[in-house]
Amino acid sequence: MSDEPSRFPAVIAYIPVLGWLYVFFLQRQNPLAVYHLRQSIGLFLFLAAVVVGWGAVAWVLAWIPLMMSVGMALFAVVMAACFFGLIAWLIGLSNALSNRISPLPAFGRWANRLPIR
Repeated sequence: MSDEPSRFPAVIAYIPVLGWLYVFFLQRQNPLAVYHLRQSIGLFLFLAAVVVGWGAVAWVLAWIPLMMSVGMALFAVVMAACFFGLIAWLIGLSNALSNRISPLPAFGRWANRLPIR
């Protein structure tokens, strides 16, 4: 057997919640899996922030006459972020399958600083 860590836990890290729990509790000694866990959680936090940010802006705009349509049009930003998230998720899966430690586009360096060790 080789000394390099198994890529299976790194791939599992991209399954929300259950994969995160598996890697966090059972694979903490696998540096590849923990790295991809941070990337996956960073991706989720990015998408959650986009949705919450849109909700807050749309709610405020809904109180201004004739601006609710602008808030609804901003939903296109949410859809673009979801599409970007899907592409980033596929890139992360590809990196995990290739045993590569490479940050995801746009927010991967930030996600690498998450306090998950």
